[in-house]
Amino acid sequence: MAYFNRGNARIYYEDKGTGEPVIAVAGLMENTAYWDLTGVADKIAQHFRFVAMDMRGHGYTEAEDDPPGFDCETVGEDIIALADHLGLDRFHLLTHSTGGFAGVRYAMKDCSRFASLILTNTASVTSPVPGDRQTIDQFHDNFAALFEKLDWETMIAGLKDRPGPFFRGIVESENIDEMLATALSMARRNNRFVIAEFVRSFYKDPDPRVEGLRRISCPVLIVGAQKDDLFVESSRLMAKEIPGAQLLEYEGIGHMTAIEAPRRLASDVLDFLHSLN
Repeated sequence: MAYFNRGNARIYYEDKGTGEPVIAVAGLMENTAYWDLTGVADKIAQHFRFVAMDMRGHGYTEAEDDPPGFDCETVGEDIIALADHLGLDRFHLLTHSTGGFAGVRYAMKDCSRFASLILTNTASVTSPVPGDRQTIDQFHDNFAALFEKLDWETMIAGLKDRPGPFFRGIVESENIDEMLATALSMARRNNRFVIAEFVRSFYKDPDPRVEGLRRISCPVLIVGAQKDDLFVESSRLMAKEIPGAQLLEYEGIGHMTAIEAPRRLASDVLDFLHSLN
């Protein structure tokens, strides 16, 4: 198990394969298992060096209080710090959902380290819920309370009846039980009380920052999905505003593309990366 220290955080990562480096950062309630258990990591690692990182508050990464750094800017800086730790001047950044919030926001400020940016099922906001600060905070406080109230087994089992926007694609799939088992294995690596703290801290800004999107100059691939209710429109917005961005939109697939369509996702990522050479 590999770690590096940054400030008050001990950040976990997995490193496999050789060649041009790809750093991968997944989303809320996810961790390196999102890429590993689905086979996406192994397929990409056949052609590239694949380095997956657990965000603060997720998986095996540990962050002490006061403050723990559960915000978009700190997570973005953690990604660069990982690259520095590994001696990587430039790298491809593969993100999903909340990891993409941090990745695209960092790219707005400086994308000089990114050989490319791959944004799957994500947005340029840091709160997919619109409204004023009080409305946003109240929504995420209620959302965080679910993680405090329900254990992982109960939460994942309950998705069959109430999948919400993140699991609709899985629940409507023929392989629902297998996919939910993968999601449960991934979720068990997290401390759900820390996840609740992350939710209350991270999701604040509903502004997509269109002007910032227009300043991104590295090659960009955006993967959206028809059943990804929260992010299908934000994927289209980013594809419209980021110069030269490519958009792939998966039909019949929801938010969890690495779980729902791992072979297609890995293949599309590899095709994009190979096209840059």
